[in-house]
Amino acid sequence: MVIETLTVPIVAAPMAGGPSTPELVAAVAAAGGFGQLAAGYLGTEAVAAQIEATRAATTAPFGVNLFAPGAVADPAVYATYLARLGAEFPLGTPEHDTDGWADKLDLLVADPVAVVSTTFGCPTAVEVDRLHAVDSEVWVTVTSPAEALIAVEAGADVLIAQGAEAGGHRGSFLDDPADDPIDPPGLLTLIQLLTAVTSRPLVAAGGIATGAGVAGVLAAGASAAQIGTALLRCPEAGTNAVHRGAIGTPEPTMLTRAFTGRRARGIRNGFLVEHTADAPAAYPEIHYATAPLRAAARASGNIDEVNLWAGQAHSLSTGQPASELVADLAVDAKSALRKALSSRIQGY
Repeated sequence: MVIETLTVPIVAAPMAGGPSTPELVAAVAAAGGFGQLAAGYLGTEAVAAQIEATRAATTAPFGVNLFAPGAVADPAVYATYLARLGAEFPLGTPEHDTDGWADKLDLLVADPVAVVSTTFGCPTAVEVDRLHAVDSEVWVTVTSPAEALIAVEAGADVLIAQGAEAGGHRGSFLDDPADDPIDPPGLLTLIQLLTAVTSRPLVAAGGIATGAGVAGVLAAGASAAQIGTALLRCPEAGTNAVHRGAIGTPEPTMLTRAFTGRRARGIRNGFLVEHTADAPAAYPEIHYATAPLRAAARASGNIDEVNLWAGQAHSLSTGQPASELVADLAVDAKSALRKALSSRIQGY
């Protein structure tokens, strides 16, 4: 299994929309970690090109993340919301698609990588078997024990445990507004819940920005820690300038559907404050509709009208090169574990 071969138990989160680049994957791998490309929002040809570029940059194994398709939203659900936004902002056409799920699976069967991970859902057992047949591991993002059991039943090799602290979209299989009053479990809670129901290896994701954070999830039972927000300011990341400038500030984060119609964690700004309460669940329809306003905000440097996905610990971001960051996290994690064993639980 890939995570058993790593010299550093750190995985780079796949961050769609630009931040995850072949250079970032290669830099994380150079430090002994594991990198992933983000296929979300890319056409199949673009994914193939990124795979080729990554192979040119590193001989290390790497992964590719896919977005699992969801249900079509009833236009009546989002019509009023988009009408309100349209009176103030330039909007695109709300559309539903599968993000090329079938075509991207075909690509990864024809041109295999070490790991295929998924977000927003779980591949079927038949799809998992296709990937296993070409020696690709299947990692599934889960946010609850119920989702974990579905993934295990389908044949997933590894579970990516996404805690509430994580930046970007929630990886939950369903995005039901009826669940909003229920607190999503934090990462340490989720790890404990998952290890109670499955022995599958866990990659822990959410709010990990320091070596102590890495040590904490390893001690709790994870096989590796996944970092995403911590990489956004690295020079190898393709993070846009507005987003990059917001990472590392004291501004808190919040969960919202305002920009995309799916619950996601981002840095609080004017758009989130104004529109989160009214935003319906309709992904990717709202994502496509708000694309022009987000593009305009990025072009003009308007921090208040762009999605600034980030985890709760984004203020700890250092901006150092990715390989240096991963190496420092590994050293600090060892130090934290030694300190805990030597001074916190004496007598055992």
